[in-house]
Amino acid sequence: MEPISLSTALASFTERWSPRIVTTVNDYDVRVAKVEGAHLWHVHDDTDEFFMVLAGELHISLRETDGERTVVLPQGSVFTVPRGTEHKPYAPVPTEILVLEPTGTSTVGDRHDEVPAHVDATTGHALT
Repeated sequence: MEPISLSTALASFTERWSPRIVTTVNDYDVRVAKVEGAHLWHVHDDTDEFFMVLAGELHISLRETDGERTVVLPQGSVFTVPRGTEHKPYAPVPTEILVLEPTGTSTVGDRHDEVPAHVDATTGHALT
């Protein structure tokens, strides 16, 4: 029950696309991750996914009923991908993000493309 420094949490690991759980709020994990390059197309059938860019820039491609589009999140921006929306995050530069998802939510969703080696298919790692 002590404050958690996000910068200290982010400094504790180097892996990309491998989130760390910094705290839990009700039944939701607050995760931080370092990201760069492309993630993969995936969808969370039963939950929204909240993104906040702490540093850098995140692009999220979305496949919606009207077609495909990409949202760009500069530092300090937030965006929620609605449940059931196929999406693919991409960071053109080294980027640090905060993600809010129900505890146990997989980083690769319920349905997804083949998982590339640089993406950690996990429900989040504890901080060490």
